[in-house]
Amino acid sequence: MLEADFKYIIDTFFALFSMVLIIFMVPGFAMLEAGLVRTKNVSSVLTINVMIYAVASLAFLLIGYTIAFGSWENSNMSIWAAFLFQMAFVGKTINIMSGGVSERVRIIPLAIFAIIMGAFIYPAVVNISWGADMLAGTFLDINMHDLAGSTVIHSTGGWALLAAIFIIGPRKGRYVHGGIRVIPASNIPLVVLGAFLLWIGWFGFNGGSVGSISSVENANIVAKTIMNTNTAGLAGAIIAGIIMYVRYKLFDITMILNGALGGLVAITAGPDLFNMYVPILVGAIGGALVVFAVPVFDKFKLDDPVGALSVHLVNGIWGTLAVGIFVEKVSFLEQLKGVIIVAVFAFSVSFIVIYIINKFAKFRATDDEQQEGMDVNECGVEAYPEFKRAI
Repeated sequence: MLEADFKYIIDTFFALFSMVLIIFMVPGFAMLEAGLVRTKNVSSVLTINVMIYAVASLAFLLIGYTIAFGSWENSNMSIWAAFLFQMAFVGKTINIMSGGVSERVRIIPLAIFAIIMGAFIYPAVVNISWGADMLAGTFLDINMHDLAGSTVIHSTGGWALLAAIFIIGPRKGRYVHGGIRVIPASNIPLVVLGAFLLWIGWFGFNGGSVGSISSVENANIVAKTIMNTNTAGLAGAIIAGIIMYVRYKLFDITMILNGALGGLVAITAGPDLFNMYVPILVGAIGGALVVFAVPVFDKFKLDDPVGALSVHLVNGIWGTLAVGIFVEKVSFLEQLKGVIIVAVFAFSVSFIVIYIINKFAKFRATDDEQQEGMDVNECGVEAYPEFKRAI
C-alpha cells in the first residue's frame, strides 16, 4: 500500500470516528436540557433536539456545505467523511439556542429557524472563518485562530439565542414582582448524564478539528488537543464548585457541570496551541465566568433555563480572546476582530430571521399553554404521565 493511500484511509477513519463522538453530543444536549426543565416540558425538549439534528443536518447537506466551503473537493480524505465531520457541528449551534428558549418555545417556528441556520447563517460564518473566505482581501477578512469553534460555533449559537430571547421573552412566572422565581431542575441524574456525554463528545469536537492524525506530528497534536480539552473541563468544574461553596456553603451540581462546560467552550479555540498548564487557567476562568454571568443575565430578565448564554456566548468570546492573550504568535486584535464580526453578523441576521418568522408563526407559547406544559400542547405525549405536572 502506498503511504499516501494509507494516510488517506487513516484520516478518513479519524474524521468518521470524530464525527461519531460529536454526534454523542446530540443526546448530551437532549439529556442535559430534559433534566433542567420541568417534567411537563420534557417531551417537547426531546422532540426539538431530534428535529434540530434532522432538519439542520439535511439543510447543511443540500445547501450549507457548499456555501461554507465552496466545493466538496478534498484530497486528504474521503469527501463523504469530510462532509459528515462538518455536518456534525451544525446542530450544536442551534442546540445552544434551543435550550435557552425551552419551556415556552413552539416546535414549528424553531424548526424553520433551524433550517435557515443550517442552510445559510452558520455556513456563512464558516465561510468567512474556516471555509471559502468570501471576505478575503477585504478589511473584514477574519484571521483569528479558532480551532473548533469557540466563536464560529458556540458564540454564533449564543448570539442567535440572545436574539431569540429578546423577541420571545421570559417564561411565564419567571420574574415576579421585581424578583426572580427559582424554577428547579426536574431530573439531576439526566443533567449529569447529558453533561458527561457532551464532555466525551468534545474530544471528537476539538481533537477531530486538527484534521489529520496520519503522521507522528499530527498524532501528537491531536493527543495534546484532547488532553488540554479535558484539563479545561476539569478546571472549570473545580472552580465553579469552589465559588458556589464559598458564596453559599453548598455544592450545586448543575452549576459545577455548567462550569465544566464553560471551561470546555473556552478551550475550544486554542487547545492545539496551548501548553499543558494554560488550559487550567483558561478553563478556571471559564468556570468562574459561568457562575458570575448567570445572575447578570437574570438581572436583565434574559431568561435562560439551561445557562446557555453564560456557558456558550460568554465563554465563546473568552476562549477566542484567550488565544490572543496566551499565544505569542496569535494577534489579540485579530481575535477580537473575528469575535466582533461574527457577533454583528450572527446576532443581526438571527434577529431579523426570527422576527420575520415570528410574524406568521409565533415562537412563544401562550401563558395558558405554558401553564399546562409544552408536552401536552406540542407533542401530545407526556414524558412523565404519572407525575402531577408542576406549575
